[in-house]
Amino acid sequence: MSRPRVDSQASMRPDDEVMPYSDDETDDELAQSSDGEAEDTPGALHPPVDARASEINWKVKANDRPYHHLPEFQKKVFLCFKKSKYSGNAIKTYKYNFLTFIPLNLYEQFRRVANLYFLALLILQVIPDISTLPWYTTLIPLVVVLGVTAIKDLVDDLARHRMDKEINNRKCEVLLDGRFQESKWMNVQVGDVVRLRKNDFIPADILLLSSSNPNSLCYVETAELDGETNLKFKMGLRVTDERLQEERQLAEFNALIECEEPNNRLDKFTGTMLWNRERYPLDLDNMLLRGCKIRNTEESHGVVIFAGADTKIMRNGGKTRFKRTKIDELMNYMVYTIFVLLILLAAGLAIGHTFWYEEIGSKAWYLYDGKNQDASYRGFLSFWGYIIVLNTMVPISLYVSVEVIRLGQSKFINWDLQMYFAEKDTPAKARTTTLNEQLGQIEYIFSDKTGTLTQNVMQFKKCTIAGRSYGDPTTAEGVQLDRGRPVDWSWNRDADKKFQFMDHSLVAYVRSRKDKDATEFFKLLSLCHTVMAENQDGELVYQAASPDEGALVTAARNFGYVFLSRTQDTITIREMEEEATYEMLALLDFNSDRKRMSIILRFPDGRIRLYCKGADTVIYERLSPNSRHKDTTQTALDTFANETLRTLCLCYKDISIDEYEAWSRKHKDAQLSLGDREAALDRVYEQIENNLLLIGATAIEDKLQDGVPETIAKLAKADIKIWVLTGDKKETAENIGYSCSLLTDDMQIHYGEDVNQKLRIRQANRRNEPPTYRRGKKTPADLFFPQPGKNALIITGGWLNEILYEKKKKRRRLRLHRLGKRLPPSSPQDGQPMNDWEKEMRQIDFVDMACECEAVICCRVTPKQKANVVSLVKKYKKAVTLSIGDGANDVNMIKTADIGVGISGQEGMQAVMSSDYAFAQFRYLQRLLLVHGRWSYIRMCKFLRFFFFKNFAFTLVHFWYSFFSGYSSQVAYEDWFITLYNLCYSSLPVLLVGLLDQDVNDKLSLKFPKLYLPGQQGVLFNYRNFFISLFHGIFVSLIIFFIPYGAFLQTMGQDGEAPSDYQSFAVVTASSLIFTVNLQISLDTSYWTFVNCFAVLGSIAIYFGIMFDIHSAGIHVIFPSAFTFTGAASNALRQPYLWLTIILTVGISLLPVICIQFLHKTIWPSVGDKIQRNRKKYEMEMEEEEKKKTPAFQRGRRSRRSAYAFSHSRGYADLISSGRSIRRRPQARGGPQDSIREFPQREAENI
Repeated sequence: MSRPRVDSQASMRPDDEVMPYSDDETDDELAQSSDGEAEDTPGALHPPVDARASEINWKVKANDRPYHHLPEFQKKVFLCFKKSKYSGNAIKTYKYNFLTFIPLNLYEQFRRVANLYFLALLILQVIPDISTLPWYTTLIPLVVVLGVTAIKDLVDDLARHRMDKEINNRKCEVLLDGRFQESKWMNVQVGDVVRLRKNDFIPADILLLSSSNPNSLCYVETAELDGETNLKFKMGLRVTDERLQEERQLAEFNALIECEEPNNRLDKFTGTMLWNRERYPLDLDNMLLRGCKIRNTEESHGVVIFAGADTKIMRNGGKTRFKRTKIDELMNYMVYTIFVLLILLAAGLAIGHTFWYEEIGSKAWYLYDGKNQDASYRGFLSFWGYIIVLNTMVPISLYVSVEVIRLGQSKFINWDLQMYFAEKDTPAKARTTTLNEQLGQIEYIFSDKTGTLTQNVMQFKKCTIAGRSYGDPTTAEGVQLDRGRPVDWSWNRDADKKFQFMDHSLVAYVRSRKDKDATEFFKLLSLCHTVMAENQDGELVYQAASPDEGALVTAARNFGYVFLSRTQDTITIREMEEEATYEMLALLDFNSDRKRMSIILRFPDGRIRLYCKGADTVIYERLSPNSRHKDTTQTALDTFANETLRTLCLCYKDISIDEYEAWSRKHKDAQLSLGDREAALDRVYEQIENNLLLIGATAIEDKLQDGVPETIAKLAKADIKIWVLTGDKKETAENIGYSCSLLTDDMQIHYGEDVNQKLRIRQANRRNEPPTYRRGKKTPADLFFPQPGKNALIITGGWLNEILYEKKKKRRRLRLHRLGKRLPPSSPQDGQPMNDWEKEMRQIDFVDMACECEAVICCRVTPKQKANVVSLVKKYKKAVTLSIGDGANDVNMIKTADIGVGISGQEGMQAVMSSDYAFAQFRYLQRLLLVHGRWSYIRMCKFLRFFFFKNFAFTLVHFWYSFFSGYSSQVAYEDWFITLYNLCYSSLPVLLVGLLDQDVNDKLSLKFPKLYLPGQQGVLFNYRNFFISLFHGIFVSLIIFFIPYGAFLQTMGQDGEAPSDYQSFAVVTASSLIFTVNLQISLDTSYWTFVNCFAVLGSIAIYFGIMFDIHSAGIHVIFPSAFTFTGAASNALRQPYLWLTIILTVGISLLPVICIQFLHKTIWPSVGDKIQRNRKKYEMEMEEEEKKKTPAFQRGRRSRRSAYAFSHSRGYADLISSGRSIRRRPQARGGPQDSIREFPQREAENI
C-alpha cells in the first residue's frame, strides 16, 4: 500500500488529497522516493538484500524475552552503563520520587535568580562585620517561600504519579510459560504475545496475529489517536490466521519480525516476518496501535513490536516544553532592573559613607567605635550593609504570592459550573497553575476540526427527490409548519430511535409506495454503500468506513429500506417488511479523485442496474441529456449549500446484459493490470458511469458542537484570529469553515496555487533588489491583498511543504549523493531557496500573508506540520498562541503553543493528558478566555503594579534616612517590622485583589469582547507601568519620611518632653506606611467583598496588635537582645500631635492618586470604565434579551458552490469484494436464483 508522493522536481502541483509527512520521513524513505525521480534501470525493481538491511534494523522475536537483552541490542546510557534499546511498557511523566524530591526541588527553586539572591543575602547577614539586620529577617520569608512552592510542586507531581500509576497498572493477558496470564501494562515487554478482548485498550504497538472474526479481521476505534469515533479495520496475515488460533499454537510461535525503527508516522509501517524459513510482508493494516480500542471483536492475539516510549502515540507527543507566560519573563527582567538599581543605590551610599567618615566620622570623638578601619574599608562594608538593608526592593514574597494567586485562579476555573458539561459529567480542569494570566493575552487560536469543532456525528437533514425538496417541518398532508414535531418511527421495528426527521409528508409518500421516485431513492441508499452490518443482542449495528455512509444507510433504514447483511457478492435488504437479496456484480469504490461510488446489481427479476452517488460537480457531467429535474435539483443543492449541509447526488442507469458482459471483460482485464492498476480501473469505471438518470440529492449535517459559530464570532470580535489545522480533506474542511461562520460569503478565498504564485512573485522581486538593500534592515512589506475586503486562506499539507521548501533540498541532496554528484548552488530560476536567509524570508512572507487573512484553514496536514505552523506564528509574529484539539494527532500542536487546550469527555484522552487546560466543549473556550483569562490578566497586572509600589515605598525610606545617619547602614524601622511587613502587614489585601478583583462581571465580559484587547496589547503591565510604580513609591517614601521628620524637629510633647527619639520616629513612619499602603490598595480595588474589607481593616489591626506586643516589657524581659523597642509604641502613640502627623502623611500620600484617578475616569475613560459606569443599564438590557432569546446564528446567503464534502475513504470495497470479512455459507452456493427470494413484480418496475 504505497502512498503517492509529491515529486518535488517534476511536479509543481502537490496532490491535495495526500497527507505529506515532510520532515517526519527518514532518509531511507526519501531515498526510496528519490529512486522514482532518478532514471533507474529495470533491475531496481528488486532491491538488493543489503539495501533492505540498512532500512530495517528493529528486530523482535516472539515469545523470547532474553533475545532482546543480547549485547547487540544494548545502548550506552552513562559512561560504561548500558541497557536494552527496547523500551519497557511503563510510562513516566512525573518529575520526582521519594528520594529525589527535596534535592531536585531545591535545585529547581534555586535556579530562580531571586531565590539564589536571598540565599546569598542570608549568608551575608551571618557575617558580623557587615550584618545590619538579624539573619531571621531573611530566613523566615525564604523558608516560607520555598515551603509553599515545594508543597505546590509536590501536589502537582502526586497527580502525575496517580495518572501514571493508573495507566501502568491497567491489566491485559500475556502469554507466559505456555499459558495466558493476567499482567500489568508496565510489565509487558517487546516480543510478548498478548490477548485482547472486546472494548480493551491496546497496551502497546502490536502486530495482529489472529482474531475471533473471519480472516482475523479486527475493528479498532482510533478516538484516542485522532478523535474519530467511526471504526477502522485491521487484518492479520492469512498464515497467522490459519495457524495461530489456539493457545498451544501461540506458545510455539517463534517468528522473527524485522521492521523500521520506532517513529511518529501514524500512517505507515513497513516490516517483514520470518517464520518457518518463509518471509511475509507487513504493513500498517496488520498493526494495532497503542491508545486505540478493540471494538466488535470478541478476542484478538498479537505480538508486541513497540512498547512504552517507542510506540507511535508516545512518539507523536512531541517534546514537552516548559511554558512561561509573558508576564513571567517581564517580571524577571524587572527583578534584574531592581538588582541594578539596588547595586547603584548601595554603591552611591557607600561612597557617601566614605566621604562622611573622612570629613566628620573620624574627627568626632564620640563616634569612635574602637576599630582602626580606614574610610575606604568602612565604605566597602557599608556597601554590603546597604545591600542587606535595601534587599526588600526585590520582594522575596513576590514569587510565592504569584503562585498562590495562580493556584486560586486555577481553582476558579475548576469550580466554574458554566464550564461543566453535565451530559458526560465533565468539569473544566486547569491542569497547570502557571499560565492563567496568559489566557488573557491570546492572539491566535489553532483548532483541530474533528471532535473539536464538530461532534463527528452526521445527521440526514434534508433531501430532494424528483425535483421536490423535503426536510422542513411538514404535516403528512404536505402543509408546511413553522415548528413541527419529529416523526414517530414506531411503525418500523428496525428504526434507529435516535434518528430525527421533521417532514411527515415524505414518510407518508414512502409508506404509501405510490411515489416510485421516493422508493428508488431509499432503495439506492440501502444498496449503494460499503457498510457492514452486525447483530448485537438482537440489535442491528452498522460499521461504516465514514460517518456520512452510516448516516445515509441509517436514514434508509428508518424510512423502511433496511440493509440487513451482505456476502462477498450479495446484499440483502428489507423493503417495507419484505426481504430481498440482490446480486452484487461490481462495486466501483469511492476515491478522492472520482468523488463518487457506484454499485452494479442484478435485481431478483434479472434486470441489471447501476446505482451511483457522488459530488454534484462530477455527477452532472455524467447525466443523460434525457435526465429530468436537473434544474430544480440544482436549485435545491444551492439551498442546501447555503445552509452549509453536505450534499450527494443520487442517480441510476439500467444496463443491458450485453453491455454489462462487454464492460465486465474490460473490468477484469483492468483488475489484472500489472501497470498502474488504479488508473486502468478508473478508465473502465468512466466507460460505464455515463448517461445516468438523476433521482435526487441528500443533505447531511456534519453536526457542529453546540455554540461553535457563536463562540467563533465572539472571539473574532475580541480580535483573536482562528486557524483550523486538520487532517481532513479540503472539501470537508471548507464546508465546516462555512458551517461554523469561520468562512463567510463576502470572503475572497485563496488556495495553495494562488498563494504559491504570490510568494514566488514576492521572492523574485526581492532577488532583483540591490543586495545591500535586501540585507539591510527589514522594511514593512507591502500588503499581499491590497484590495479592500476580507480574505481567507485554504491550503493543503502538500502545498504547505511546497511553499515552505520542506524536504525539497533534502531529497535533492540525497538524489545527487546517490548519483555521485555534489549539490550545485541554487539558481534563481529553479524556485529553490538560494540560502537559509531566503528560506526564512519565504516563511516570513507566508506568515505575513496568512495573518492578513480573517481565516486560515490548513487541511491534509500531519501532526508535525500542525506544530510547525504554530511555531512559525510564534517565531515571526511574537504572538501568544493557543492550540485546541482532542486527539493524539493534536498533541504536538498542543505542546508547541503557548497554551494547550484538550477537549475531554471523548474516548481519546491523549490530548487532555498533554494539555494545560481541558473541558468538554469548544464553546467553553470563550468563557475561558474572555472571562477567566481576562480577569486573571487584570488581577495579576494590578497585583504586580501594587506589589512593586508598596516595596519601593517601604524600602526607600531607608535611603532618605541614610542622609541623616552618616550613610551608616542604619535601618529606619524596627527589625521585626522589616521581617513582618511583607508577610503579615500588607500581604493579604493585595493578595485578595490578585484573587478576586474584577472590573466588570462575567456576563458583561462576554457581551463586550473588546474588553479583551488590553491584554493582547500588554498595556496593563509593562516597563512603563513598572516605572510609574517606581516613581509612585519614591514619592510616597519621600512623604512618609520627611513629614514625620519635619514634625519631630523642635517639638514638645504634652508632658514637656520632646519625643523626637529614633524609636518614636520609627513607629510613626511605620504606622504612616501601613495606613497608606492599605488605603491605596482600597482605592485600586474595583470589586469589593466582605473578605476584601476584612483584609484591609484586619491588616491594620494585626499591625497594631503585633507592634504593641513586641514593644511590651514582658517580651523584652524574656528576649532582651531581640526586642529592644520597649514601650516605644505606647509612648509615641499617646501623643495626639503624632496621630495628626500620621493623618497628614497619609492624606498627602493619597491625595494625588485620588485626583489622577478622578481625571482619568472622567476625561480619558477606558472601555472598561465606560461599561462600569453604565453597568446597570447593560444588565437590564441583557435581562430583556434573555426573555426574548432569538437564535444567535443565522445562516447567510452565499454564492453558488458545491456543498459536497464526503469524508469516506477507500478501503472497505476491497475488503468486501475479497470476501475476507464475511463468513462463507456452509452450503455450496448455486446460481443467483437460488439465493434470491421472490417478491411482487411491481416492486421491480422502472422509475
